Amino acid sequence: MYIRIEKGASAPISRQIAEQIRAQCLSGALKEGDCLPSVRQLARELAVNVNTVLRVYERLAADGWIVMRHGEGTFVLPPSPRPKTAGELNLEHEQLVREFASIVRRGLLLGISTPELRGMFSSALSQAKDHISKDNRSKETYE
Repeated sequence: MYIRIEKGASAPISRQIAEQIRAQCLSGALKEGDCLPSVRQLARELAVNVNTVLRVYERLAADGWIVMRHGEGTFVLPPSPRPKTAGELNLEHEQLVREFASIVRRGLLLGISTPELRGMFSSALSQAKDHISKDNRSKETYE
């Protein structure tokens, strides 16, 4: 699991962590049953307070993203069958905009030209569409 914290960002660290874990669950990078790092381990890796990570995990558990099993670990839950509320969709959209802006800034700082960034975006978009299309076809096979 990869999480990147921007210490000087306007978004609180706890929100940055929670949104990135949610995004990884939604994208499939974290799958149902995957074990998350322990609270202490993740706090150490991110150089943040243990209580910050604990609050994030507790909130994600309350929202139905993960389950915390005492003595066993913290695991990703299956996607919720309920439709997302407008507020949830808005939050995910805002997170996507922030992540995209961060990636663009990072690319520019690395000296990548605007046309090259556009090409990278087009390529990633095409690959994502292909991946989603394959996933949908495989679901139809099992239904």
